[in-house]
Amino acid sequence: MNISVKGEYALKAIFDLACQNPGQPVKIAAISKRQRIPQKFLESILAGLKQDGFVESRRGAEGGYMLARPAEAITVGQVLEFVDGPRASKTRGTRRGETPFTEMWRKVDQAVSSTLDHTTFAELARAWAERQSRYIPNWEI
Repeated sequence: MNISVKGEYALKAIFDLACQNPGQPVKIAAISKRQRIPQKFLESILAGLKQDGFVESRRGAEGGYMLARPAEAITVGQVLEFVDGPRASKTRGTRRGETPFTEMWRKVDQAVSSTLDHTTFAELARAWAERQSRYIPNWEI
């Protein structure tokens, strides 16, 4: 499966917002720095995500972006489909017609789509926080 750079950055931006306190606006500069996304590109991506109802923004000194819906209600598949368009089967290659591998590739496509469509940003944020907390070095003697 091919994911565009824009798609990858959109996933990172939504993930970053999912890791923040709900209802607390986050500055574009902060997301850009944490996720290593060029700020101008991020502005464009967030504007598009705002149009489709993934994020909302607040103006002013205390403004920024936040999720428009709970992280539990946004899946990776929804974001990728919005940014990159409908998923076409990428695993079958360019060959047409029935082959000994056709059914296997169909199952692979279904498994990938199912994973993307059932993985929420809340799950990703929880799993990431758990993995990060396991590896905190303890410098006490």
